[in-house]
Amino acid sequence: MEIIDGKLIASKIKKELAAKSAEIIDRGDRAPHLVAVLVGEDAASQTYVSSKEKACKEVGFTSTVYRLETKTTEKQLLEIIDFLNNDDDVDGFIVQLPLPQHINVQNVIGRINPEKDVDGFHPVSLGRMMLGEPTYLPATPYGIMQLLERSNIQTSGKHCVVLGRSNIVGTPISVMLSRKANPGNCTVTVCHTGTKKLKEIAATADILIAAMGQPAFVTADMVKEGAVVIDVGIHRIEDTSEKGYHIVGDVKFDEVAPKCSYITPVPGGVGPMTIVSLLMNTFKAYNKSEK
Repeated sequence: MEIIDGKLIASKIKKELAAKSAEIIDRGDRAPHLVAVLVGEDAASQTYVSSKEKACKEVGFTSTVYRLETKTTEKQLLEIIDFLNNDDDVDGFIVQLPLPQHINVQNVIGRINPEKDVDGFHPVSLGRMMLGEPTYLPATPYGIMQLLERSNIQTSGKHCVVLGRSNIVGTPISVMLSRKANPGNCTVTVCHTGTKKLKEIAATADILIAAMGQPAFVTADMVKEGAVVIDVGIHRIEDTSEKGYHIVGDVKFDEVAPKCSYITPVPGGVGPMTIVSLLMNTFKAYNKSEK
């Protein structure tokens, strides 16, 4: 059993991006610029945006954050998006989810210029992905693909079972892995809460991607010997430790890991790759804007 070290792989990609950024700055051009728009006080969102700011600094990108009050109206948010769409010094931006309930998420995502949609959530971005055309891939699935590629995990001809069908992870990764590409060329089965005999189907997977959003959902009897397991989940579980909590994934790691050929830990697996993928998309957007 080998651990897929997302922290290590993310660190290598950051070094690659930092070298490219240094070349840009050395020739007198501006650095790639990523903007995040954060509405409200969601703790997880604030942590993610802070991590994004830190990552941008590490690779030499410019980072800007718009921190807006929870009571910000949808109209006000759309006006900010319009401003960012038209700002030539901004290569890409994200509107951090979740948004307050009074704001329509699809209206917001649809307002973003697809050329700056480095989260890869715009219908145009997703449509291009479905057609196999160049686009910005959603950050978490893109990170999973990087983990597989950089760990030299063979995917062609393998049976991949994806647990979860969200538009953020499950559905995009199922499409990416079914493509005639490397990584890819898998036979993909998508399971969800309505799937009958889910455990039995999961146990047939050569590659199992757990994105159900349920802590410790995947147990040893759902994993076949030698499978590759990618754990997308991240959950804060309260306990009596000094921190007051510990982090777990969608996979019961201690009992599943001994059966695996490769497995991602939580934390330190998929998580670090999500922000790095966002940076990679930003660099692509920068190259487009500078042509």
